Amino acid sequence: QVQLVESGGGLVQAGGSLRLSCAASGNGFSFNAMGWYRQAPGKQRELVALKTSGGSTNIADSVKGRFTISRDNAKNTVYLQMNSLKFEDTAVYYCYAMNPYRQVWGQGTLVTVSS
Repeated sequence: QVQLVESGGGLVQAGGSLRLSCAASGNGFSFNAMGWYRQAPGKQRELVALKTSGGSTNIADSVKGRFTISRDNAKNTVYLQMNSLKFEDTAVYYCYAMNPYRQVWGQGTLVTVSS
């Protein structure tokens, strides 16, 4: 069974930076796409950034120019570098991975940006 283990969330002041990491545990799995969603209080879960194994990237307009997604396919690991954080980036960030057979979600890591 595959699990996604996230790390790197926390409290940061506006304008600061954080780096989220997500590693897939288990052997014999590969994912067509890995990335991040987030859910702020009282709001729906939304896509932040997604990266395919071929290198294509989809990033939300709200974070373009501030967030960067990267991926290590060999390690089944995905990262989210978040710079120039804003109060409105406060949310629970969920790691996501998918292939033709399954979709997997992480447990979520809280990012709090103080204004």
